[in-house]
Amino acid sequence: GYFRATVDLADGIYHYQFKIVTKSWFEAEPEPALPDYEHDEQFNEMTNEEKLEKTEAHSKLIAEIRERNRLREEEATFTEIWYTFVDPYATDVDERGTDDAHKAVGILTIKNGKRLIDEYEWKYDDCMLPPDEELVIYELHVGDFSGGEKDTYVRGQFKHIIEKIEYLKELGVNAIELMPVKEYPGNHSWGYNPRYYFAIETSYGTTADMKQMIDEFHKNGMRVICDGVYNHSDCSSPLTQIDHDYWYHHNPKDVSMSWGPEWNYGHFDQKYNVWPARKFIGDSIRYMVEEFHIDGIRFDAARQIQNFDFLHWVTKEAKKAAGSKPFYTVAEFLPDEPCITNIDGPMDGCWHDSFYWALRDCILYDNVDLERLKSVIDCRRQGFFGVPNVVNYIGNHDHDRLFVELGKERNIFGDEAFRRIRLGVVIQMTAMGIPMIWMGEEIGEYKEKSPGVSKVDWSLIEDRPDNSNAQNKALVAFYRGLVHLRKGNKAFFTTNLEYIHEDGNAKVLAFQRWSDTGDRVVVIINFSQNFLAGYTVPNLPCNGCWHEWTFNYDLNNANNEVILDLAEHEAKILVWRGEGKTEVKN
Repeated sequence: GYFRATVDLADGIYHYQFKIVTKSWFEAEPEPALPDYEHDEQFNEMTNEEKLEKTEAHSKLIAEIRERNRLREEEATFTEIWYTFVDPYATDVDERGTDDAHKAVGILTIKNGKRLIDEYEWKYDDCMLPPDEELVIYELHVGDFSGGEKDTYVRGQFKHIIEKIEYLKELGVNAIELMPVKEYPGNHSWGYNPRYYFAIETSYGTTADMKQMIDEFHKNGMRVICDGVYNHSDCSSPLTQIDHDYWYHHNPKDVSMSWGPEWNYGHFDQKYNVWPARKFIGDSIRYMVEEFHIDGIRFDAARQIQNFDFLHWVTKEAKKAAGSKPFYTVAEFLPDEPCITNIDGPMDGCWHDSFYWALRDCILYDNVDLERLKSVIDCRRQGFFGVPNVVNYIGNHDHDRLFVELGKERNIFGDEAFRRIRLGVVIQMTAMGIPMIWMGEEIGEYKEKSPGVSKVDWSLIEDRPDNSNAQNKALVAFYRGLVHLRKGNKAFFTTNLEYIHEDGNAKVLAFQRWSDTGDRVVVIINFSQNFLAGYTVPNLPCNGCWHEWTFNYDLNNANNEVILDLAEHEAKILVWRGEGKTEVKN
């Protein structure tokens, strides 16, 4: 249930805790440990009968406690076990240098008789931000995005991301997806174990620091999407220990896919006329949108939530809180299906994991399934409606980098590895959907996935006297050019996509994208290990001047075909230079 207390407080900063009798079934009466008789001098002096009596008494006590705990769970007979907790609604938490949640305190600041979060003043709220269909997302982990530089300066906070905004601006991305930033146990985590749903992770900085970072992103035309964990929480989250089954499912819905106590969005409290879990998470999301001015939310493990009614309600609440600003909701819904985004679906988009696996397999292996590729390049073939419905990636925090996969699976490194990756990036940036880059992939980082500290190695694109990182610098330039091409050509914002050529024997696929304003792009992909000299691609939509973007030259075609050389694992992009041409940036 709920309880409220009113306390008159003078201006100042206060530390506070709640102390209650827990109703959580798993907060069992502790069992006393078996004494260390081997090193107990008194025990060694006892007779065998006395020793037996003592051990039997201990066993009897254990049996009694276990029976009380059984009744506690099965019959809800609660003994008075008092616990100390942080306010679940606390917006600032001092963990006092320990992972013990019961020793932490909430921090409350009162100024002019009112609760104060911080005194940050927003400066760039009126900046124009891109609509959903024009987004190019960059996923990053706050702690690992900075700190991998050569110097010894300790980084890993919001303020250090601000220092790299110029890099992100040059890269061309216009949306930043932050891995979870809610307070979690310890000082390093991916964040998918949130302990406090209103407090920001202390190791990343203050609430004012986060607001300044978001403000700076908005100043530079970038939206901010926050990764939200609303399927489950950390087992030490206050509500799990106050009254577990009031807010959470008693048992996991699927033990093989359980990462912590799971919110029960189907529980309605008739006495208080409230949906407890919905109210708490709804309050948390509104707080994030209104207080931090975020522009979207990624819903982690949305399939495991198994409650579209709740997802419909909470996404509407988030967009209502955002007001007239664009707000993008995207789900991790694996395996991806259009039911999450289409007419009856609660989300604008979903992570397109089938795209990742199809691209991964064609980059790693030589048996190319063109039909499978066609279905993920044009997501309408899978039942999705359009561009915002899918987020396309060739890497994210959950997957090993493709450079690592190429090395481990195929022993492919160097020029061939970079060539295969470039092919994948071309498809990602020209397919229907919103492209997303996972931090560090654009600089060719070769590092296995790790939930531990894993800083981006920025030395890969620093100037070196021996130019030993030339391929890495060329790759980030390639990414930069493709991102700007995508943002500058309206063909990619539409649902217009047509396959114009397919050659199963040569492993060549070509498709066109176009807009109603005359923008037109043709993408030609050679998935094979063969150099195809003088290859003819028929069925081009126009005759005239095309700009071959990959190698930066113009060509003229006739008879609605083009003849060109295609290197092994190479993709070419032809941009129409006729009427309605688009400025091309390389």
